[in-house]
Amino acid sequence: MGADQPRVLIVEDEAPIRAFLRPTLSAAGYALDECDSGARALTLAAARPPDLMLLDLGLPDMEGQEVILRIREWSRLPILVLSARLQEAEKVAALDAGADDYLTKPFGTEELLARLRAALRRAAVTGEGPEPAVSAGEIQVDLAARRVLLAGALVHLTPIEYRLLAELARHPGRVLTHRHLLQAVWGPGHVERQHYLRVHMASLRRKLEPEPARPRHLITEQGVGYRLLAD
Repeated sequence: MGADQPRVLIVEDEAPIRAFLRPTLSAAGYALDECDSGARALTLAAARPPDLMLLDLGLPDMEGQEVILRIREWSRLPILVLSARLQEAEKVAALDAGADDYLTKPFGTEELLARLRAALRRAAVTGEGPEPAVSAGEIQVDLAARRVLLAGALVHLTPIEYRLLAELARHPGRVLTHRHLLQAVWGPGHVERQHYLRVHMASLRRKLEPEPARPRHLITEQGVGYRLLAD
């Protein structure tokens, strides 16, 4: 295998899912390691650090959230969580623990590969120098200049609206939980007030989305949080 191939560590105890992932990721140009337990995942991640971890939450020996927390003690490697349908509380806990994104089972090949590419792109950003401008269709968020453009025209946002949009733009493509956004925008005393998010997200969509009721870029992850789908 080429030295320039991104290495993915698959942590999944269901053999049929590993059997699906193995040829799919290999054909897309990824080098692979795999295991079926949290303890083995921690050992492999330390001994042969991957470029990305694909982590099932339902492991036989420990909770997926525990794996994430222990990895985050020493590494910022991208972690893409696999979760069972409707387990929103587990998704939220995984994201709050430090996961970068999640996929709900069952998932399609194209969505999986797109999420992997996006996570690796985010990891490649060094964060040095001025904060960049982030584009999402005709929306441009210039974080350095603290301004927002729509089709080249300046858009007036309230301070709260700007802080909310800027937090999403700093993590383009990544799901940010309700708790994360409330703490980042309003402070730690407001983490239970999800209605704040609904009101201000609706206002942002009215100002920035062509069809606010069917947003293309300011996306709701039901029961979990929001993400900005950037270019």
